[in-house]
Amino acid sequence: MQYEVDTPEEYFEALEDDWRKDKLLKIRQFILQNGPELNEGIQYKMLCYGDESFNLFHLNAQKSYVSVYVGNVEKIENAKHLLNGLDYGKGCVRIKKSVKLEDSGIEDFLKKTIETWKAGKDTSC
Repeated sequence: MQYEVDTPEEYFEALEDDWRKDKLLKIRQFILQNGPELNEGIQYKMLCYGDESFNLFHLNAQKSYVSVYVGNVEKIENAKHLLNGLDYGKGCVRIKKSVKLEDSGIEDFLKKTIETWKAGKDTSC
């Protein structure tokens, strides 16, 4: 889904209060805890996290899942292991209602992606 917003605060206000908002806010928390230097903004009508030269993550609530866009999943070491049991493609991890974030490897995957980016390695598509 796309939201006509200009700031992260407006984005959060535009979200419906349902399971998607809960999961999105938890994933946001994972990103900000593991990458406090990442700036939060809006790009392509969704949340983005990065610096002035590159956005490492995009985060969005879709109709039936929450999506985390990461460039290229395959460029992250152990991605298949970390994302085991999650629905993902080349550049998108889809978090569905049934996923228990605490039991998934999404936080470790986000942390590994941030570490890879900090090390100067390419994570883009």
